[in-house]
Amino acid sequence: MKNILKVALFTAGIFTFGQTQAQTHKDSTLGHKIGTTAKKVGHKTSQIAATGAAAITDKKYEGKCGPQGQTVYINKNSHYFYVNKKGHRVYLKKSQLMDKPM
Repeated sequence: MKNILKVALFTAGIFTFGQTQAQTHKDSTLGHKIGTTAKKVGHKTSQIAATGAAAITDKKYEGKCGPQGQTVYINKNSHYFYVNKKGHRVYLKKSQLMDKPM
């Protein structure tokens, strides 16, 4: 009698566990949207902070621009760079600089 009760409780537990797992989503679309939005906000914040810091501490190169038209800065060591969408400095060779369109 005890074994039958144990088996019945065990199967009921497996059945309930299976039902609860069937109703949950492992990669929730809301969680995914929150994660991507947070990442976008972080990248934009980093870009704005890096651009502001470069505008204050470094010199702007007026006649040239980056590969996609970005503002080019010159640091204290005479290296040319622009700030990408993630807020990182991308250093350029002088041959990679393009004339700014008028």
